[in-house]
Amino acid sequence: MFVKSIMIPKHNCFTVQNNETLRSGLEKLELNQVDGLPVLDGDRYVGILTRFGIYENCFQSDKQKDDFLNSTLVNEIATHQEKILNGEEVFEKTLFDLKDFPLLAVVDQNRKFLGVVTRSDVLEQFQSAFGVNRPGVRIAFTSIETEGRIARLSEIAHHFQEHIISLVTFDETDKLVRRIVMKIEKKDNIDRFTTKLEEHGFRILSIKEDE
Repeated sequence: MFVKSIMIPKHNCFTVQNNETLRSGLEKLELNQVDGLPVLDGDRYVGILTRFGIYENCFQSDKQKDDFLNSTLVNEIATHQEKILNGEEVFEKTLFDLKDFPLLAVVDQNRKFLGVVTRSDVLEQFQSAFGVNRPGVRIAFTSIETEGRIARLSEIAHHFQEHIISLVTFDETDKLVRRIVMKIEKKDNIDRFTTKLEEHGFRILSIKEDE
């Protein structure tokens, strides 16, 4: 999945203009209950204003709080001017950039603002990939890394008419062993299914029912 698939488009974003005061920016952050706002010069992206950034700069300023908020413009403390996305990135690549930051802007080649990707949106996609919000049975197992192992796994699941909610693999750089976590709908044939997996060389690590 690409960033553009989970991007919040411009018309649904809360933004602030670069020549507004921090007072105005803070009011927008509070009103919309968000941690960060894209800063625009017209429709051109120039940075991000965060609640943390306002508090940090206010603390470091020699001005009184009200004076600082009323006399300082948004563009004076905006950050992440060059930390941008173009929408073609795969969404999981953004997780590291968003680990300690609430959002990243998506822009075109002329830095025209297109939308944002937020940390919560990316985490929601990871939850979906693991089937977190659907009840089922989670099976963790290992497999010798040989060609066709995932296809064989799918064949066995199909034979037992298992509905796969999610399938995630780990250790993609390991040439010998791959860890796999599969979540399936709960049925009465779990024991027969896992036995068949083990007969075909899949070593079961754990089986847990998720409510």
